[in-house]
Amino acid sequence: MTDSKVPAADATLRILSHLATQRGPVAAASIAAALELPRSTVYHLLAVLQERGFVVHLPEARRYGLGVAAFELSGGFARQQPLSRLGHPLLAELVDRVGESAHLAVLHGRDVLYLVEERAPRRPHLVTDVGVRLPAHLTASGRAMLARLPRQQVRALFPDAAAFVDRTGVGPSRYRELRSLLDAVGAGGIATEDGEVTEGMASVAAAVTDHVGWPAAAIAVTFPSGHEPSGLAGDVSAAASELSRRISGRS
Repeated sequence: MTDSKVPAADATLRILSHLATQRGPVAAASIAAALELPRSTVYHLLAVLQERGFVVHLPEARRYGLGVAAFELSGGFARQQPLSRLGHPLLAELVDRVGESAHLAVLHGRDVLYLVEERAPRRPHLVTDVGVRLPAHLTASGRAMLARLPRQQVRALFPDAAAFVDRTGVGPSRYRELRSLLDAVGAGGIATEDGEVTEGMASVAAAVTDHVGWPAAAIAVTFPSGHEPSGLAGDVSAAASELSRRISGRS
């Protein structure tokens, strides 16, 4: 239970967060039980949320789901680009520390989409420019995020050999190989690739997670193969953890 000084606001946000994690609309009694809130409080808050458009009521099913206003919040999140704004100074600090270029990417289907690139001085131009998409299964960033997804979702993204694009002749070409890589990432928390995106270049990445542990993004550092900076995995992991803290609003 929370010790919030604004219990009504806290309970309202907990209800919205709970609905966002469900597979479909749920009954008010289920919400009350899951959040350990009085049923009368839940019904009262749901009524206010329904009036404001954040919740819809399905009377026949006696269940509640997220409303249009809740989805408008996600649109505002995208327009304001908080990931890029919050991530940029962290990447700059990371580059200063390790002396190699860093980037921030998000998962988009079977690809990663690069949002921020911070290039280190006197380092070669990389293919990870802002707006570029690359196959997720070949990149350290993609592997870091894929390892955080449910196994069935990864399987759906890569149903057959045709889903595995090749760039340099190196990397997984079937689901079994990818699964083995992702299991290792899940165990260690750090993803790597070497020569699978660009010959002669390697990367180390860690996932950035939201308040429910979902992979919101990944931070990676790219460097010449065989020349990994000392302590790089820890530095990348620390930067990803800090961005996770910032986007979730938790200490």
